[in-house]
Amino acid sequence: MLKGLEGKKVVIGGSRKIEEISTLIEKRGGIPLSRPLQGTVFLADKEVEPSLQRVVNDGADWFVFTTGIGIQTLISLAGKMGIEEAFLARIQQAQVASRGYKTSGVLKRLGIKPVAFDEDGTTQGLIKTLENQDFSGKRVIVQLHGESAPRLIDFLENKGAIVETILPYQHIAPETEPIATLYKELLDGQVDAVCFTTKVQVHSLFEFARKNGCLTDISQAFKERTVAVSVGKVTTEALKEEGIERYVMPENERMGAMIVELAHYYEANLK
Repeated sequence: MLKGLEGKKVVIGGSRKIEEISTLIEKRGGIPLSRPLQGTVFLADKEVEPSLQRVVNDGADWFVFTTGIGIQTLISLAGKMGIEEAFLARIQQAQVASRGYKTSGVLKRLGIKPVAFDEDGTTQGLIKTLENQDFSGKRVIVQLHGESAPRLIDFLENKGAIVETILPYQHIAPETEPIATLYKELLDGQVDAVCFTTKVQVHSLFEFARKNGCLTDISQAFKERTVAVSVGKVTTEALKEEGIERYVMPENERMGAMIVELAHYYEANLK
């Protein structure tokens, strides 16, 4: 049986389960390299409280929820503020859109049925389901997780919506050093694959490339030498947004399956 990753240098872009992923890579004959691109996400309760109070006071025409944990956190914070019932009432009075099956599951348990939801867990999928909705002059609350969603916000504003974002969790950028190291390795052709497990990791690398004027070089590296590996559809969407068309993605969106799929890719493309 071919190991698939024999001698391949495989970068791990996440900061979770590094040991387990490293072991999986090594079992397949690969050389794991940790280059954390994730940064950290923190609960921004004090920053969110004024937004929650404003929602309760003023209401909204639409709520767009993008993560299940984000909804749960907002409800928890509203409970601590003594406005949980009023907050839920505002959601029930509005139109609701949902991204991802976990988000829809949380809404279902709350007795809230979205009028629009994506089929693939991606922002583009969500936008597609909202294309025929009338947002002209409508107040839309968009719940995000850790980072902005410019394509979604631009779409809503172009349709005439008055958009307010609410981020119960906010993102602190990762340390520059591991990104700079990976950047040099990509340019020098020193790594064979980079495993991305969240879209934040994708954006961290490409934002660094943009700021340092080397976006074309990084894109070329992924096109010609280094394989981009994605854990699932949302991460793949981020790669596509950055112009990366060659990628490996498992059908089962799990880290272990991602490494197996990468090994199969190399087995199928042995020269």
